[in-house]
Amino acid sequence: MIGIIDYGMGNIRSVLNAVEMVGGKADICTDPNTLSNYEQLILPGVGAFPMGIKNLQNRGFVEPLTKRVIVDKIPILGICLGMQLMAARGTEGVNCDGLNWIDATVEIINKSNQNLKIPHVGWNDIEYNPGCSLFRQLPPHPDMYFVHSYHMVCKNPSIRIAQCQYKNATISAAIQNNTIWGTQFHPEKSQEFGLKILENFLLE
Repeated sequence: MIGIIDYGMGNIRSVLNAVEMVGGKADICTDPNTLSNYEQLILPGVGAFPMGIKNLQNRGFVEPLTKRVIVDKIPILGICLGMQLMAARGTEGVNCDGLNWIDATVEIINKSNQNLKIPHVGWNDIEYNPGCSLFRQLPPHPDMYFVHSYHMVCKNPSIRIAQCQYKNATISAAIQNNTIWGTQFHPEKSQEFGLKILENFLLE
């Protein structure tokens, strides 16, 4: 059973529908006390980093989630803001701490190029690491759907398992650290390729 974390920031129903389309069984999890009921977790998200962390804190998810992910090591997939919240720190509007599962910061895309238009919205092909299980049976350079202004900058580049080029900016499109997975793009909005990624995650 998969728990989709509902902390008030995300396309919860779209993610649930996509998981069910690929044969997964999922619940929308609103109570952190029920996290032990799930074998896998998905942390979706749309919106700003500070509000995302605040909502997780206010709803009591931070410590129970960290126990399940870091101590129990169950597989988790972060989507868009959900992936960003896994970082040590965010810089959106104000500097604030993240969940600190990944040694990374979340920074504005055009930090070094003020002429680069943001947000980054729409379809973009990605380049992924060969042999990475999240991308099993996908063609080279599949298109995924993105909508974001900030991106994850990983201290350890080996954590990045996929990237995309937006103009002259290199964006971490997906990350993995042990049983922690994340996609900056929205697999639930990325049609057949995105559904395949969700299906592959279910097999982890």
